[in-house]
Amino acid sequence: MGDTNTGLALAYAKEQLFAEAVGARPAVPKVLVWVTDGGSSDPVGPPMQELKDLGVTVFIVSTGRGNLLELSDAASAPAEKHLHFVDVDDLHIITQELRGSILEAMQQLRAYEITSSSIHLAWPPLLTTNSGYYVLELVPSTKQGAVRHQQLPGNATNWTWAGLDPDTDYDVALVPESNERLLRPLHLRVHTLPGHAKDALSLAQMQEQTLQMEQQAKLKEYEAAVEQLKSEQIRVQAEERRKTLSEETRQHQARAQYQDKLARQRYEDQLKQQQLINEENLRKQEESVQKQEAMRRATVEREMELRHKNEMLRVEAEARARAKAERENADIIREQIRLKAAENRQTILESIRTAGALFGEGFRAFVTDWDKVTATVAGLTLLAVGVYSAKNATAVAGRHIEARLGKPSLVRETSRITVLEALRHPIQVSRRLLSRPQDALEGVVLSPSLEARVRDIAIATRNTKKNKSLYRNILMYGPPGTGKTLFAKKLALHSGMDYAIMTGGDVAPMGREGVTAMHKVFDWANTSRRGLLLFVDEADAFLRKRATEKISEDLRATLNAFLHRTGQHSSKFMLVLASNQPEQFDWAINDRIDEMVSFDLPRREERERLALEAGPV
Repeated sequence: MGDTNTGLALAYAKEQLFAEAVGARPAVPKVLVWVTDGGSSDPVGPPMQELKDLGVTVFIVSTGRGNLLELSDAASAPAEKHLHFVDVDDLHIITQELRGSILEAMQQLRAYEITSSSIHLAWPPLLTTNSGYYVLELVPSTKQGAVRHQQLPGNATNWTWAGLDPDTDYDVALVPESNERLLRPLHLRVHTLPGHAKDALSLAQMQEQTLQMEQQAKLKEYEAAVEQLKSEQIRVQAEERRKTLSEETRQHQARAQYQDKLARQRYEDQLKQQQLINEENLRKQEESVQKQEAMRRATVEREMELRHKNEMLRVEAEARARAKAERENADIIREQIRLKAAENRQTILESIRTAGALFGEGFRAFVTDWDKVTATVAGLTLLAVGVYSAKNATAVAGRHIEARLGKPSLVRETSRITVLEALRHPIQVSRRLLSRPQDALEGVVLSPSLEARVRDIAIATRNTKKNKSLYRNILMYGPPGTGKTLFAKKLALHSGMDYAIMTGGDVAPMGREGVTAMHKVFDWANTSRRGLLLFVDEADAFLRKRATEKISEDLRATLNAFLHRTGQHSSKFMLVLASNQPEQFDWAINDRIDEMVSFDLPRREERERLALEAGPV
């Protein structure tokens, strides 16, 4: 590891693990894995080279601040295959790769006991005596043509080349010739030692002996420190025994206090348990009352359903009787129609003759008097000019009133009465003003559980309107066609409010005008005297998440304007959102929702009720 005597450790590994004196076999593959997190306080190069000369394959795993150049020289070649840099917590990342490299190194051609004139080679057993033979080739890098060959039997696993040149690179190739399967050749490049290698080896051995003596001295110091630690350990053990006795006494006292506390706690638990039993009995009684009330309501609903069926049967019977009577009197009716048509035709012809005679006489009298003709032309011209001016003035005034008092462009449908609507349809407006509030579920078919929930919402909304309190915002989600829009309309009419319907898909195409249009909608809603239910269909089209969804800047500005205008509850308008995908709403939208209602697809019972209310087809 870093800042330690790594050189001594490598020398120790050489003498105790890889030396023949301790049982290391020359022909067996040797692998050393060195894990380090820093530099060494003694030289690493000489002992590492001695290990390589013995044929040891060196793998280095650096987990800290190791020097790349030094570690690359120390690892076996090539360095990129035998040197790994990884964090301590991520050692598992290189485990599989390191294991494969070690296995591969054990299957390679190896050189050890390298001198200035000889090389000892070893390889794993790839053949047997009967399965083939080996061809060993030796090529010096300085003399490419001087190739030496040696044929070896299939059971050979080592060979020594002698008579080599000092300080020379040699390329060695081992070619297995098998008569059973195809085997790839093994290659190795070896560099012989220079001529003065023996002197260098003697010097290295003397240095190693000196290091070993220093190591023995350090070992004796370590043994003395161990003896001192043993004495300190005896003293610490005695102190620990004294502390243990004191702690046992304290534990006995604490145990007695704890047992007393448990007794009091058991008594309190018994009282709480009795209280829970009483509350459970009270809850069961309340549930029984609720079940009886539900049974009563179910009975009333069943009676209403039977009355509805009888009424439908009566209406159907009357319609059939009326149709039958009309079919029986068809001939008489056709004769009456024919006579009436003949009389009308005769009357029209007489009227045309009389009008033609009168018009002809008047026209002849008119054209013969030029003063009348001139006055008539002047009057018609003035009349045309007046009609044209009045028409344009009325159109301009209408557009101005519509801009001030009419509905905003984003609102597709509303029950709120405008001045123009009152002028155009005075009778219909009068009927709407004089109509009584409707039932919130009239014409709406829902499941019993959902019907009970939305009825509670309708009652709460009507009371809010009556007490002039702040309206609650609602989110209705579910598949299309489940009654969300219809219920929103009925809720507004039941509560005595106006409703306005807008869709989220109309916001995005408006671009920069979206912010202005959004403010106009809320300004218009705040002017309602009866209170306005603002229903936003497909709200997820422009109220999407700002953090994850890719939306345009114009749409983002419109969303911010919507959030600004709905930041607080209002007594002027009630916000009702409808969506098929509520999970796409921005988190700020979810904060503004007070209640969520799920509209599921109708079941078989609801479909039968829909068919009965729709009548025969």
